[in-house]
Amino acid sequence: MNVPMPLRKLSRPGPRRFLTIVMVGLLLLLPQLPAVGAEKHSTKAVVSPEIHADHRVTFRLDAPNVNDVKLRGIEREQVQMEKNARGVWSVTVGPIAPGIYGYSFIVDGDATIDPSNPEIKPERDPDESELEILSSTPLLTQWQNIPHGTVHLNDYYSPVLRRVRHLRVYTPPGYETSPNKRWPVLYLMHGTGDTEATWTEFGRANYISDNLIARQSCQPAIIVMPDGHAYLHDEEGVGIRNLEEMESDVINSVVPYVDHLYRTVPDANHRAICGLSMGGFQSMFIGLRNQKTFAWVAGMSAYVPDVEKHCADALKNTDATNSNLRLFWHQTGRKDDMLGEQRKFESVLEKHGIKRRFQVTAGGARLGCVAGLPW
Repeated sequence: MNVPMPLRKLSRPGPRRFLTIVMVGLLLLLPQLPAVGAEKHSTKAVVSPEIHADHRVTFRLDAPNVNDVKLRGIEREQVQMEKNARGVWSVTVGPIAPGIYGYSFIVDGDATIDPSNPEIKPERDPDESELEILSSTPLLTQWQNIPHGTVHLNDYYSPVLRRVRHLRVYTPPGYETSPNKRWPVLYLMHGTGDTEATWTEFGRANYISDNLIARQSCQPAIIVMPDGHAYLHDEEGVGIRNLEEMESDVINSVVPYVDHLYRTVPDANHRAICGLSMGGFQSMFIGLRNQKTFAWVAGMSAYVPDVEKHCADALKNTDATNSNLRLFWHQTGRKDDMLGEQRKFESVLEKHGIKRRFQVTAGGARLGCVAGLPW
């Protein structure tokens, strides 16, 4: 007589086992997937950018079905590219001075990244690839065999803007190993269209700080890099609403968050705010209006629009402003499109007797460095 075996109760796999099953399935599936974006007509991979020994650079784009391609960003004017019989567009420019460059291909009028280059500049709407020309004598932006700091990725909820925001924070070499030490803070604001990642991923602010500290050319400090696009409907980010909402977020959300989470010296004498372009507008706007929070204020290639209206208290109370601000500095290039507006800004500051440093450098928009702050 056959006795039926008892039915076994089926059990579901636990979460860890379930994830293992899913991962194994994916790994088995991957080799069978077709390559994404493969060009059927191409028999040879396109190399772009190709950096030559003499620092000339060749750019290429495999696009046989388009009518026109130009290179933007390396030279002041767009450079026409030529198409060969295989449908590959190319141009060689240079020699190019060592440094970091953002560039795009203008394809039938539309900007696009270089599909052969995995290095992309972080932006809200990315359309620039990254090119780095190294120097035999390392630049400040190049990695060197010295002590390095740490870049932290932070998310915080902004009650002011009612959404989660992103924040990058650089801590200098020695921060993690000196638990009883407190540090000054530089708030570094990015330009139009960029993100909180741009200063480190493209501008190499962390490498610059590491190298300056190793040379004993600047005071070690925490660097805080917020997302400068507070009002998302202002694409350029220089309208008054974006300035005001960014000010509110920095003062009421970011500074308290950083002072709570990191070992800062939480007073104005140990806080600086500086930025480029849109970030320069923001840093000088916020700094002039919040002198109890920031005693060091700087802007690169920027000014405060309608400063007599938006920074009236700072201009009317000249003695207090000059006493509160240990440094008020702004700078631009001689060929910068905003030089005329900056000179108007300068004349207003002069009229009200505001102490400041204004520097005009050669070329277009040029980056300065507020190094060696005595704090």
